[in-house]
Amino acid sequence: MSGDERKRILVAVDGSDQALEAVRYVGLSVPADRVEVVVLHIMTKVPESFWDLEREPAFHYRFADIGAWEAQQEQMIQSFMDRARSALAELGIPQGAVTTRVEARKEGIARDILTESRQGYDAVVVGRMGLSQLKDLVMGSVASKLIGKLVHVPIWVVAGARHAPRMLLSVDTSEEAMRTVEHVAAMVGERGPFEITLFHAIRGLNVFLQGFGDSYMLTHDQEWIDRVDKELEVAEQEVLQAFDIARQKLIGAGVSPDRVKQKVVKGVASRAGAIVDEAEKGGHDTIVVGRRGLSKIQEFFMGRVSSKVLQLARAQTVWVVS
Repeated sequence: MSGDERKRILVAVDGSDQALEAVRYVGLSVPADRVEVVVLHIMTKVPESFWDLEREPAFHYRFADIGAWEAQQEQMIQSFMDRARSALAELGIPQGAVTTRVEARKEGIARDILTESRQGYDAVVVGRMGLSQLKDLVMGSVASKLIGKLVHVPIWVVAGARHAPRMLLSVDTSEEAMRTVEHVAAMVGERGPFEITLFHAIRGLNVFLQGFGDSYMLTHDQEWIDRVDKELEVAEQEVLQAFDIARQKLIGAGVSPDRVKQKVVKGVASRAGAIVDEAEKGGHDTIVVGRRGLSKIQEFFMGRVSSKVLQLARAQTVWVVS
């Protein structure tokens, strides 16, 4: 990041401890003088599961104390917003760069967040889970809905407290992978805290053949197998070239060269599994993947990866970049 440009981040919160960790994650991950944070809570009048019951006369008694419930929710979220401001201030983010907003539910919590996300944000941040029983009734599966629909801006799904500033950045030869690298470069900048590992997993031919057994081997001669092996070798070289481009983009954004590493693993059964396994073994608390855009040979062997990474990475924060 250069000049006075600030990256604008929307943090959608529900008042839970998990949501507060998402706020802290932003403060820990982006240079304090280059970020503007909007902390947003969508307030609903009654729990989502009661909306239909509200129209039934037989259930009106359930809403006798709804005013007190709403007042309690307002008090809770205002207290949360104070804690969020304090957390960001402790991390050096200026008070003028933090906005807290509580908005009344209009179309639905996920839809309202989605609408707000179109107002010039560079990333949207949500907590993965951790809601109390009451808040879970209110929020439902907001994070999963946003992951599915929020394709115009990167989404960061925060798993919990961050322990180590290590990022595993999944890179392939696609244009989307380069956009993913550019997003990381723009958000992290020259004073970003991350040690970044460029990572790629190749699902080797041996794994593919194991899935089909000997009958498949009998119908394809060694020449064909050698040809596919050669194609995979070429793919690896192309990935290494992509690493070089990615490295230059990061260094050009001010990331120190000694904080950019790279690794290719081969013969994996699942690319998503390999990504998460590497993150766990290497102590990477953040994984970055593109939403789609794999090259043809990778798509043939790996399929779509980002949704699988989100399912498997229960302990890591995942950035999904469109």
